[in-house]
Amino acid sequence: MEPNLSADFTLPAWLPDAVRLYLDHTEDGLSLRQLARREGLAASTVMRQVRRYEARRDDPLVDEALAALARAQGAGSVTPDPDRKDAPEMTAPIRPTPVTLDEAGIDREARRVLRRMAEPGAVMAIAPEMQKAAVLRTGRDGKMVQTAVLDRAVAQAFALKDWIGVRKQGRLTSYEITTQGRAALKRLVEEEDRRRQAHHGVFGLAEAAAAFGTADPVEAEGGAAARRLRYTLTESPVAVLARRRDKDGRAFLEPELVQAAERLREDFELAQIGGRIPQGWDGFLPAGEMVEPRPGSAAPLAARDRVALALRDLGPGLGDVALRVCCHLEGLEVAEKRMGWAARSGKIVLRIALQRLRRHYDETYGRAGPLIG
Repeated sequence: MEPNLSADFTLPAWLPDAVRLYLDHTEDGLSLRQLARREGLAASTVMRQVRRYEARRDDPLVDEALAALARAQGAGSVTPDPDRKDAPEMTAPIRPTPVTLDEAGIDREARRVLRRMAEPGAVMAIAPEMQKAAVLRTGRDGKMVQTAVLDRAVAQAFALKDWIGVRKQGRLTSYEITTQGRAALKRLVEEEDRRRQAHHGVFGLAEAAAAFGTADPVEAEGGAAARRLRYTLTESPVAVLARRRDKDGRAFLEPELVQAAERLREDFELAQIGGRIPQGWDGFLPAGEMVEPRPGSAAPLAARDRVALALRDLGPGLGDVALRVCCHLEGLEVAEKRMGWAARSGKIVLRIALQRLRRHYDETYGRAGPLIG
């Protein structure tokens, strides 16, 4: 009986079937006909899938990922014992590879990163010596704005799944989100909404809003309410508001304010706290707790510290609207109703909050730091 690669524990379960076929053929030496009989497919179908990934090795991330998977498969994915005196590179940092990733982690990163890549004009950039990739987009002032950072191994997984594709190759290779990536983002966001509904029940959204200490005039409507709270997949409420002009033709939100909102959102996502904490300002800052930055902390913990410091500086009210709109992507109309504010007042309060937030970042870290991630 021929081996079944899908049961091979050395390869992650999230790999597309075509990648498994490719590795079976190129690394284990199984013929296309053997693979076709094993999978119950036509030999021509298997050949097309194998050739497709062979052609995709022109993509640096795909090539690196396939090479790492092939090495792990050939070595049996053996992890060296750090207690052995002859263990190689005992002091070298352990870097993630596609082999070490799990599906839950990839999906979590996809919800964070693909949302940024789905924004108009967004690209992901990476160079051979970079251990992390950066998502960038052009701001209103024409300058490139960094909106997300991800590990190289995660970017490799995205490429294997065909969620991102090469836009321009060179010393710095840029990627853009694909049709498959947009479909995956839509699916992941909908799954996240369903999980939240199942956890909180029909009235969970109203209960979450009660953490702000105000009456909730918006009727909970199950899936419709969840979709209303979730803004579009391509733009945040701040990005939409930034396009508006005042009566003199000036932008309602200056680029610096938009950058401050994006900085808060990225820290919130990096902290991996979305959906696992109360939505309110006081959920970050229990009574009497003093929040201080902890240099050298792990990235998620340090990011949570930065969010807590920013919200403490903003205080209740301003902190609430920043958290709702910038982090939870709640629309301004919904935020106004849930907080009991007058119609069309939310954008004014949000602008004041972002002005304070920008000042906080400048005074605490300076205009150049800290780098996200």
